[in-house]
Amino acid sequence: MGVVPHQDLTYKIIGCAMSVHNELGPGLREGIYQRALALKMDQAGLAHCEERPVEIYVDGACVGLLYLDHLVEDSVIVEIKALRHLLTNDEIGQVITYLAATGYPVGLLFNFAGNSLEYRRILPPRKLDPWQNRMNRYLWRLAK
Repeated sequence: MGVVPHQDLTYKIIGCAMSVHNELGPGLREGIYQRALALKMDQAGLAHCEERPVEIYVDGACVGLLYLDHLVEDSVIVEIKALRHLLTNDEIGQVITYLAATGYPVGLLFNFAGNSLEYRRILPPRKLDPWQNRMNRYLWRLAK
């Protein structure tokens, strides 16, 4: 495997997430970890936006929205979970879908629910076509 895009940036974000987990521990709701991570990234001087909407188009028509938990430095997608189980292919697939939809080069997936922080660096697939078909699972549908 080659070099991970934005390796220094992902390292800083992971450090912020570890700090959050060390302070708060497991057992809280996802939104609390999301806001705490935003605070830690602010303190680290990382530019980010929360709940970043991404419009999905089919044949020129917007068919729905994806919401990224965080987009950091306009380069790294961050998805936060607070799941009692270890991360599965479903959660990893969600981040891959976000990467396929946006073209961003790397994603981070965090699970704060365990006794230690679980995380994955995720790269987009080489072939995007199959992932674009899976996007429907994660779309917020727009009302007609």
